[in-house]
Amino acid sequence: MKKPLSRRTFHQLAVTPLLAAPAVLRPGAAQAAPPAPQRALTVRAMSRAAAFMDGTVSYRGGYVWNYLPDLSVTWGEMEAKRTMCWVQPPGTPSVGHSMLDAYHATSEEVCYRAAARTGLALVEAQLPVGGWNYIHDFAGEESLRDWYETIGANGWRLEEFQHYYGNATFDDAGTSAAAQLILRLYAERRDPRFKRSLDRAIGFVLASQFSGGTADGGWPQRYPAFAGAVSRMPWPDRRPDWLPRGVQHGMEDGDYTQQVTFNDDVLGENIKFLLMCMSTLGRRDLAGPVTRAMACLKRMQQPGPQAGWGLQHLSRAKGGRPAGAPAGARSYEPRALATHTTQTNVQQLFHYFRLTGDRAFLGRVPEALDWLESCKLTSEQIAENPLLAGRTHPTFVELGTNRARFVHRFGSNIRNGAYYNDYDHRETLSHYSAGRSVDLAGLRGTYEELAAMTPAQVAAMRARSPLSHTSSHGRPIPLPRYFSVRDLQLSDLLRDAPLPLPVVTDAEASALVDGLGTKDYWLTPIDAVTNPYRGPGSTTPYDGKAYMSKNVGDLRDTSPYNPQDPPQEPPYQPVEHPLGISSSAYVANMAKLIGYVARP
Repeated sequence: MKKPLSRRTFHQLAVTPLLAAPAVLRPGAAQAAPPAPQRALTVRAMSRAAAFMDGTVSYRGGYVWNYLPDLSVTWGEMEAKRTMCWVQPPGTPSVGHSMLDAYHATSEEVCYRAAARTGLALVEAQLPVGGWNYIHDFAGEESLRDWYETIGANGWRLEEFQHYYGNATFDDAGTSAAAQLILRLYAERRDPRFKRSLDRAIGFVLASQFSGGTADGGWPQRYPAFAGAVSRMPWPDRRPDWLPRGVQHGMEDGDYTQQVTFNDDVLGENIKFLLMCMSTLGRRDLAGPVTRAMACLKRMQQPGPQAGWGLQHLSRAKGGRPAGAPAGARSYEPRALATHTTQTNVQQLFHYFRLTGDRAFLGRVPEALDWLESCKLTSEQIAENPLLAGRTHPTFVELGTNRARFVHRFGSNIRNGAYYNDYDHRETLSHYSAGRSVDLAGLRGTYEELAAMTPAQVAAMRARSPLSHTSSHGRPIPLPRYFSVRDLQLSDLLRDAPLPLPVVTDAEASALVDGLGTKDYWLTPIDAVTNPYRGPGSTTPYDGKAYMSKNVGDLRDTSPYNPQDPPQEPPYQPVEHPLGISSSAYVANMAKLIGYVARP
């Protein structure tokens, strides 16, 4: 079942028309091996592409998201310094996984050397506590702080980059993706250069897990806690006359970084990493933290009839509200239930059942599905807001009333503007979708399939799990051979789980090879651009609405935006996407070629 787009997956799709259609996956259907001459040509092309990315594009083995061809401007989620690497996918770990996958498919040592160099970049970027921040600057702390105080501080819609905390984050799977690559590299050749980093990563995941109380087994978004973390966002004294009365705004529960976090599937990603360590390293001691995490997700499901989950839940009682209650986060993430998070958590419960055989994980799934059935978008809401096209549910649903809440903003930059939410479904944000696509039929079908399994079928399934004492029969469960061909799910860690590969024809492989030409890289339209840092934004009020539903504010806003769809406010003008080198396009293209050369 397809997950809704997140920042992590969006950039894997925003690539050239050649890559726009996702590759068709095959669960095990036989396909003829490619002709030997074309396979050899393809392997050479993959080696050239990997060598170019490693030797020319990377900075000391680290990657950001996008580059102009001359490397004069580089971007992660925001404009980046050349000396930076982006840990947040599809940055450094994503490219590293692709390099290692290419080595597995081709046996070309150049691909392994590139993967190892990327792994060593992550070792350098790893914080002393054992996790990773979104970004790392090889030029040092002073350079990183300068970036946060200039470019980061003026990205209106990117509140997580407006302040430097110096701690590690689980957001956007950065720490998880990095830790998984370090684990894979150590497991590949038992290279001691990765052992200490791996031990620190495992220690970080264990140390940051909540212990005791309602929050037991969950994880915060960041760790360790930062005493000066932002707990409120400014609310300008001068606001537009058209702003409705009674709107809600701000960070309703203060600092959200220490709440139990489900946003971006934090629990699922950490469980995945710990299970991989159990399988690869024989670490049976990690079973306890895994089962505690599973129990936390199950425990945090809200009572009916609103039997869903929020992005974050209170880790301790606050303001008369109990621990475990849904909590607000960034100023555009109100205290509410979240339909996309609920869909993800239901899928997690399915995985937990497959891994444990415990039917208790399925027990309240029907309640969650009934709640999702009760809060769909109306046809009127969809018709009156083009940004809701193709969506089935509102992103946020108010506690108690079960009414959708929609987020908006006024102003033109971080200094004169702010976010607010109300019941109006029009003029919503474009950078944070007001609606989500929830596959209720697919969820119900999976539930019914799992619920109908016989005890014998459940026992056989559980015997293949890393959590089962009988699973290995004295043999470790190998990691999946490929990590970059699709997002790995927890169920992919079962012994002998099939890993479908992309179906790629001879003609498609030839087109990708030809696309490299003699330059050894794929030229790709860059999906987003940014305004260069020009200093702090003006505090002068802006009463217009030109920036309400755009990804960027005025020229002092450093947030990324689609150059073909800028604000309708001078001096912005629509322009074509610049051509450049894209890490996500590289990973997507290599995934297709991996699928091609790996055909038996």
